[in-house]
Amino acid sequence: MANEDIDLTRQVQNRNKTPNEFLKTVLINIVSTTLLCVIFIGANFVIQTNLLNSKLASINAQSEDAGASIDDETEQVRHGVVVDLGDFVLNLADVNQRRYLKTNVALEITQPQEPAAVEEPKKEKGGHGHGEEEAAPKQSELEKKLTEFKPAIRDAIITTLSSKTAVELSTAAGKELAKEQIMAAVNGILAGENEVLRVSFGQFIIQ
Repeated sequence: MANEDIDLTRQVQNRNKTPNEFLKTVLINIVSTTLLCVIFIGANFVIQTNLLNSKLASINAQSEDAGASIDDETEQVRHGVVVDLGDFVLNLADVNQRRYLKTNVALEITQPQEPAAVEEPKKEKGGHGHGEEEAAPKQSELEKKLTEFKPAIRDAIITTLSSKTAVELSTAAGKELAKEQIMAAVNGILAGENEVLRVSFGQFIIQ
């Protein structure tokens, strides 16, 4: 009964309001609702913008780190002197039928830094000479070592490849394994003074 009396009282009050007062009430409600919506939208926009900026900053940081790591890896790539060991023709380890391999092998080997050559003073020849004779080019230490160890290196390559079957060497994985084994064998021969960085096959024909 009390609630019904309150509702009746409100209805009587609303009926007693003038049109201007009613219009003001409606306008106030509309303005209040609009302000609340604007505040809500503005707060949501600020929050979303902050989240987006933080995500972009994180992505940029990750990209910079990835770029720096790539640069580091690029700087760590080592290069050496490429030495062509010539052609190899050898029997493979197939049992049922005789198979042959013809290939060309090249090694990329590190070269120790040689001390800078001291420029010697020019010596004038006596008599009717025509100036200083050209000195014969000196053979580098790497070339000397490879000339000395070339038979052992070729033997190691032949031993490694001839232990493989045609099926093993016909796959990319088999070739890579053979390269790793050749690299290990030659590094053992060079005894640590030089290092094989890469092994490359030129032509690679199995018959």
